[in-house]
Amino acid sequence: MNEISPDQLLSQIRAMSQSLQAPQAPAEPSAPGFGDMLRTTLDAVNEAQQESKALKTGFVNGTGDASLAEVMIAAQKADLSFRAVTEVRNKLVQAYQDIMNMPV
Repeated sequence: MNEISPDQLLSQIRAMSQSLQAPQAPAEPSAPGFGDMLRTTLDAVNEAQQESKALKTGFVNGTGDASLAEVMIAAQKADLSFRAVTEVRNKLVQAYQDIMNMPV
């Protein structure tokens, strides 16, 4: 039977411990945070609504060169994006309320 000395065992444990501890990579500074993504999304929704409004106004006044189909598609895109943001907001509010109602 082979006997392992405590010093050998300790040195093997230290070697394994050092090999298992991977250096932590710093967080990527270019990764957007939740607030940045939220702002970008809200800006995109606002832009879609402004574009839809401009196309509608141009079509009604006869000054725009967009067809009725293009105006309706832009309006539907703006409406759909707004409803999606509203649903996300509702889910966030519901999650916040659920967390606040948790017993401590």
